[in-house]
Amino acid sequence: MDPIDLQLGNKNLWSCLVRLLSKDPEWLNAKMKFFLPNTDLDSRNETLDPEQRVILQLNKLHVQGSATWQSFIHCVCMQLEVPLELEVLLLSTFGCDDGFTSQLGAEGKSLPESRLHQGLKRPHQSCGSSPRRKQCRKQQLELAKKYLQLLRTSAQQRYGSRIPGSGQPHALHQVYVPPILRRATASLDTQEGAIMGDLKVEDGTDVSISDLFNTRVNKGPRVTVLLGKAGMGKTTLAHRLCQKWAEGHLDCFQALFLFEFRQLNLITRFLTLSQLLFDLYLSPESDPDAVFQYLEKNADQVLLIFDGLDEALQPMGPDGPGSVLTLFSRLCRGTLLPGCRVMATSRPGKLPACLPAEAATVYMLGFDGPRVEEYVNHFFSAQPLQEGALAELQTNGRLRSLCAVPALCQVACLCLHHLLPDHAPGQSVALLPTMTQLYMQMVLALSPRGHLPTTSLLDLGEVALRGLETGKVIFYAKDIAPPLIAFGATHSLLTSFCVRTGPGHQQTGYAFTHVSLQEFLAALHLMASPKVDKDTLTQHVTLHSRWVQRTKARLDLSDHLPTFLAGLASCTCRPFLSHLAQGNEDCVGTKQAAVVQVLKKLATRKLTGPKVVELCHCVNETQEPELASLTAQSLPYQLPFHNFPLTCMDLATLTNILEHREAPIHLDFDGCPLEPHCPEALVGCGQIENLSFKSRKCGDAFAEALSRSLPTMGRLQMLGLAGSKITARGISHLVKALPLCPQLEEVSFRDNQLSDQVVLNIVEVLPHLPRLRKLDLSGNSVCVSTLLCLARVAVTCPTIRTLQARKADLIFLLSPPTETTAELQRAPDLQESDGQRKGAQSRSLTLRLQKCQLQVHDAETLIALLQEGPHLEEVDLSGNQLEDEGCRLMAEAASQLHIARKLDLSDNGLSLAGVHCVLRAVSACWTLAELHISLRHKTVVFMFAQEPEEQEGPQERAAFLDSLMLQMPSELPLSSRRMRLTHCGLQAKHLEQLCKALGGSCHFGHLHLDFSGNALGDEGATRLAQLLPGLGALQSLNLSENGLSLDAVLGLARCFSTLQWLFHLDISFESQHILLRGDKTGRDIWATGSSPDFPAGAEFLGFRRRCIPRSLRLSECPLEPPSLTHLCATLKECPGPLELQLSCEFLSDQSLETLLDCLPRLPQLSLLQLNQTGLSPKSPFLLANTLSLCPRVKKVDLRSLHHATLHFRSNEEQEGVCCGFTGCSLSQEHVESLCRLLSKCKDLSQVDLSANLLGDSGLRCLLECLPQVPISGSLDLSHNSVSQESALYLVETLPSCPRVREASVNLGSEQSFRIHFSKEDQAGKTLRLSECSFRPEHVSRLATGLSQSLQLTELTLTQCCLDQEQLAILLSLVGRPAGLFSLSISKTQQQLCVQLEFPRQEENPEAVALRLAHCDLGTHHSLLVGQLMETCARLQQLSLSQVNLCEDNDDSSLLLQNLLLSLSELKTFRLTSSCVSTEGLAHLASGLGHCHHLEELDLSNNQFDEEGTKALMRALEGKWMLKRLDLGHLLLNSSALTLLTHGLSHMTRLQSLRLKRNSIGDVGCCHLSEALRAATSLEELDLSHNQIGDAGVQHLATILPGLPELRKIDLSVNSISPAGGMQLAESLILCRHLEELMLGCNALGDPTALGLARELPQHLRVLHLPFSHLGPGGALSLTQALDGSPHLEEISLAENNLAGGVLHFCKELPLLRQIDLVSCKIDNQTIKLLTSSFTRCPALEVILLSWNLLGDEAAAELAQVLPQMGRLKRVDLEKNQITAFGAWLLAEGLAQGSSIQVIRLWNNPIPCDMAQRLKSQEPRLDFAFFDNQSQAPWGT
Repeated sequence: MDPIDLQLGNKNLWSCLVRLLSKDPEWLNAKMKFFLPNTDLDSRNETLDPEQRVILQLNKLHVQGSATWQSFIHCVCMQLEVPLELEVLLLSTFGCDDGFTSQLGAEGKSLPESRLHQGLKRPHQSCGSSPRRKQCRKQQLELAKKYLQLLRTSAQQRYGSRIPGSGQPHALHQVYVPPILRRATASLDTQEGAIMGDLKVEDGTDVSISDLFNTRVNKGPRVTVLLGKAGMGKTTLAHRLCQKWAEGHLDCFQALFLFEFRQLNLITRFLTLSQLLFDLYLSPESDPDAVFQYLEKNADQVLLIFDGLDEALQPMGPDGPGSVLTLFSRLCRGTLLPGCRVMATSRPGKLPACLPAEAATVYMLGFDGPRVEEYVNHFFSAQPLQEGALAELQTNGRLRSLCAVPALCQVACLCLHHLLPDHAPGQSVALLPTMTQLYMQMVLALSPRGHLPTTSLLDLGEVALRGLETGKVIFYAKDIAPPLIAFGATHSLLTSFCVRTGPGHQQTGYAFTHVSLQEFLAALHLMASPKVDKDTLTQHVTLHSRWVQRTKARLDLSDHLPTFLAGLASCTCRPFLSHLAQGNEDCVGTKQAAVVQVLKKLATRKLTGPKVVELCHCVNETQEPELASLTAQSLPYQLPFHNFPLTCMDLATLTNILEHREAPIHLDFDGCPLEPHCPEALVGCGQIENLSFKSRKCGDAFAEALSRSLPTMGRLQMLGLAGSKITARGISHLVKALPLCPQLEEVSFRDNQLSDQVVLNIVEVLPHLPRLRKLDLSGNSVCVSTLLCLARVAVTCPTIRTLQARKADLIFLLSPPTETTAELQRAPDLQESDGQRKGAQSRSLTLRLQKCQLQVHDAETLIALLQEGPHLEEVDLSGNQLEDEGCRLMAEAASQLHIARKLDLSDNGLSLAGVHCVLRAVSACWTLAELHISLRHKTVVFMFAQEPEEQEGPQERAAFLDSLMLQMPSELPLSSRRMRLTHCGLQAKHLEQLCKALGGSCHFGHLHLDFSGNALGDEGATRLAQLLPGLGALQSLNLSENGLSLDAVLGLARCFSTLQWLFHLDISFESQHILLRGDKTGRDIWATGSSPDFPAGAEFLGFRRRCIPRSLRLSECPLEPPSLTHLCATLKECPGPLELQLSCEFLSDQSLETLLDCLPRLPQLSLLQLNQTGLSPKSPFLLANTLSLCPRVKKVDLRSLHHATLHFRSNEEQEGVCCGFTGCSLSQEHVESLCRLLSKCKDLSQVDLSANLLGDSGLRCLLECLPQVPISGSLDLSHNSVSQESALYLVETLPSCPRVREASVNLGSEQSFRIHFSKEDQAGKTLRLSECSFRPEHVSRLATGLSQSLQLTELTLTQCCLDQEQLAILLSLVGRPAGLFSLSISKTQQQLCVQLEFPRQEENPEAVALRLAHCDLGTHHSLLVGQLMETCARLQQLSLSQVNLCEDNDDSSLLLQNLLLSLSELKTFRLTSSCVSTEGLAHLASGLGHCHHLEELDLSNNQFDEEGTKALMRALEGKWMLKRLDLGHLLLNSSALTLLTHGLSHMTRLQSLRLKRNSIGDVGCCHLSEALRAATSLEELDLSHNQIGDAGVQHLATILPGLPELRKIDLSVNSISPAGGMQLAESLILCRHLEELMLGCNALGDPTALGLARELPQHLRVLHLPFSHLGPGGALSLTQALDGSPHLEEISLAENNLAGGVLHFCKELPLLRQIDLVSCKIDNQTIKLLTSSFTRCPALEVILLSWNLLGDEAAAELAQVLPQMGRLKRVDLEKNQITAFGAWLLAEGLAQGSSIQVIRLWNNPIPCDMAQRLKSQEPRLDFAFFDNQSQAPWGT
């Protein structure tokens, strides 16, 4: 077509286009707003005829550029009914860059200029370039008025006729429902924002739009921050404010400016405020300076709105004075335009620091139910559609929760508008189950013709994804192809607006109608586009934390992208995605599976609270029940949500996921901003066990919503609502709801500022909660009168056990009646019995009213109240204002108040005069066990014992000490009493009056007095000694810290003769610790300090009475000869037996001689100890001389010259004397003198001279003197720095010492040198030399010495550095032994160990056993081995351990083969823990093939390869004489196992078969069982650790009855279930001779235990069933079956749940040695039966009870039975709940004469310092992690 025709054709085409558009002016106006969002379409254009108006609008579109024009033409063709011919011409002519320009230009020029520009704004003029002109005030006002009117007109044009989102259906334009707005009460934390700072949003007080700017502040910055999550309508509200202002509603503002940070982020140049207002928003017609001055003067009437503060990018520089964010900061702080109002909208997160702390914060909480209904009513104009839509929402809770987000509510209404006409009721909402499918239906609904172009949608999705990845939300025409712009406009997916970047610089920008739509389209592109592979897709499936972090680089816009990807992974979306992918369903399925797989991995990880919520959203979108179940089961038991906002939809999603969970869960919401109606989302969530809220946002509306949800949570046990703003109205709803939750066990209303009446209302509900255990009302300060009312409630309510009030604390602890718990758990219809009602009535109450400002009259009221109530466990009134009178009243009333344990009146202003009144008041109280008064520490504590009439029901007492009181023996008085008057300033003048006041307490039995910390002095001590006989038989008297002198202290020793009750006197002079004790207090647990604060009544334990000697402990005291003489003279009259323990810094020789000289004059003395006392080097000789001067001395032990002990024998004892001087620096010069003194002792048994400085010379001298010293036991010379010379001299000395029976020397690290003697000449001698490192010159002396020792029968040389030549010499000696029966040589340097054993028959001198260990049988040992072969021609036993046969050459293996071939009589061959090559195994197999007499073969713990193992299995062929076979830890594959079973089938004499860790499995076990049918002599079968299951056990069970001699079977650590266990049990019943049964670590369960218990083998010795999944029923059945078993030695039921089914034997088990009950959930309730069973096991040596639930009560039970168990050596109580008191009880039990070596107490709640003190007094208590078992002390 030539240019003329083209021009003519285009002109006709133009006319057709004008006529077409003239028919639909509304459509054209909408497109003009879309493509030219800043164009004015006011009434001035109405004067034009329709065609002229169309031409004008087309000219405006064309001048925007080719991209805009082409996009518009595409919209015309897509949305209007255009004839096909015209559509082709339009696209071919105007849809390309070289379209119709000349004609358009001509048409444009044909219009008048005024008409062309009519209605357009004036071009913007930079205010920065306009000159300042002086004007009068009137002119300035006129200019400002024109500008303000221009602002209002512009706002009307922008926002007056629509809500943003042009191009959407008409119904959307008129709909606006304001969301819930709540004002926060706390100041804003800009760094934490709504996330970490707990916004404390007001509840129940909605904020209207007009109230947003009401403020009481007239000066300074006035800033409002509007916070809301995505989709809550923040931008819509900002536009709504502009519309309202344009309509004149916000008349308080003359000017309103709205800026969006997503556009402001595009500004990079320097800006002033005037440029921001005029260049980027709206420019005045003239003189902008004058307008700006007016705005400054009237700033209080200016409102600036900044939308999307969370999208604001930080300035590049630290200062950035010209950045938009800096301008915003100055506006907020009032340095720019002071007095103006600023409002910013933002998502919750970290906000810029420029926001002032006093900024008003308003939270957008979306829609509640009424608002959703209102929105639906506005959206649907037709009545039927309204009703249908509301009905659909009412029937679908999930869609209703989605509608809580306004944006989703809009989408839901749009989808329902599209779906309702074509679907039956209920079908429409079924298509909208998730947010993703909601958007999917929206896209379909927005398609004008019901047809969705897939290519355009995916391309637009690619643009969306690119924008998300780059942080881009605004696009220009260059970013989007024109067809895509047209597509987005047609389907209402894109919106347009004017972007201004400077004066005269503006262009049209495009954005998706919402960021979530951009994310959805990006997700569509990722899932359906062939350009995206699976790996790229999965990179976008991540979980975003809601703790928003600000970045400088770009925005994070992909919040919902993972959610949409998860939603598109649903099977429901596959047809839609397949359509977009043009039928590529396989690719879509692969991507969907990949997304689900990523979510499965995320579900199993440990996630933070925000990510858990995001994961739940994603999982819920997938609609995959399996994934939901995995997610629900993977959630932790404790699920915290701290400091991030949660919506109703979040909780609804979490509830949906929890529906797939079986186990209970604890939900903790701490500091999370929650909408008031959020609790409604938890309705019916039966998995919640604990529910806790802590937020100031929670108010009455929240409480009301929560009250509707609570009755639907059937498993809820704990409810917490703390730190809220609930008033009486909200509490009233909760009080009505709580009785509907009978399963509640704990309720907390902490820190809610509740009034007194509200607290009383809450307490009224207690009787209606039968299982409640705790009610916490702390932090709700109540007055004293209310507190007394609460005390009355505690007295009258039958379930309350404790009321605790202390300052702000207020807690009720309750104990539900037993029958109530049983009813709820088992039989709800059962009625309570009379006995149960009686138990409820006999309850005990603990009342703690601490620091509550109680006064005397309050005490009177309280006494009257408590006298009518139940028994009191404890009354604590400490920290009040009772003073002397109040304390006296409480003390007098104590006997009538039935207090069982404690009355605390501390810190109540008691004086010294009041102390006497209190003592007199309690004198008549029969139940008082202890009174502790300390005026210095303000302590007044009464401890009580149980009343006599209550002793008949010990099971009704929960307190531990009371249960101890009930176990007292009959000979002890009931009311033993402890009176502690410490630090009260008592002086000598007070004693007489004090003793009178105490006189009443003396009638109650044994009395403990504690006067420590007073000021008695010597006068008081003397006077008290005179008054003591009048007080009767005291149990203890503490006079510590009373300023006594040394004379007064020593004078107290006279009390031994004057006070019959006194048995122990402990004195530490410097620290002024003085304690007089009787014979029934605890041992010396507090010898180093004051007594630990153990509970009263501990001394009344029913331990067996024993003969306790009197003891005097005197420490930290100067011990000079006169003092010692005076002390001994005083003790001369003391009745015996007597123990004297002295300690001082240094004791001189004169003092020691004085003390030793006095010993014969103290016949009652049984023990003398000098602990931690320095002694001189002369002291060993003084002590040795004592052995002859004082014949009563039976043992002298001196250690390191600091610890000396002398034990004295009674007249009837006739034992040998033990003497030890260790670490005393004795050398050669002391030996002769010491031996001379020791030779005077006639009955010397043991001598210990270890750790001295004897050396070789001293030891030689000692050995020379040895015949003159009459030692009959042992001599220890270890650690004396001796060498090989001493060892050789010992060998040479043996012939001259006929009484020596054994000598052992180790010169290595052990450094031991011990000689053992016999009382008479010993025929045989044993000599052991280890690590002596003999040199060649020593061998001859060694050989000579050995040849002279004719009586030497056993010689062992270990690691003595003997080479082959030296060994040959020794072996030649061994060849013809005279008396030598055994020679052992060990040589680790060359890895050689040889042990020869010779028969005692002279006719057969060859060795019968040869053991080679740690050997490398190389060529360098061949000579030695050959010589061994000659020596051991008739060898019967060969043992190889840790040998190496893996060298390159096979000399060593050939040597071993030849050795085997030469041993024709070999019966036993052992090769263990060795490394052998394949060739070596072949040689070994060949050698074994010729050992026809082999009876025992052990090849365990070796490293053999597969071929070598097969070779060895072949060697078993023909070994029919084999009796014992051990192949443990050998990997037996199928072929090797076949060879083994073939060989076993011929071994009819086999007695023992051990196949441990051989990977046998079920199949191998079946074959093995068949092979063992012929082994009728089998006695032992070990198949542990072999993965044998029920199938294998079934075959094994069939052959066991055919093995009549079977005595031991081990099937531990296999895979046997209850089914297999029952079959095995039935078979084992027929094994009559079975002695050892080990089935541990199998899931046997109670059925197996019941099967075994029916008839256990009568000879059973060992039963091991650890970790066998046994319960109480199975344990009880085994107990009954084992009861009275005469042969049982060991039983292990560790790691089973035996709670309530613990072992209890009624008959004696005479041989039982060990019981293992580790980790069996044994508690204090079941320990009594267990300990009584222990007493029926006289041979019991080991008790293992670690990792259980045992406390002090269990320790008390064990302590009482320990003295009765004579053979018990070890008790393991690790990881229990035993305190220091329980450990002390165990120590008391050990003191009764137990033979126990150690009690393990690691990881019990015992402080380290107390553990050290306990261990120092009783070393057998072990608190360490490692087992440091105590050894028996030397000499015992």
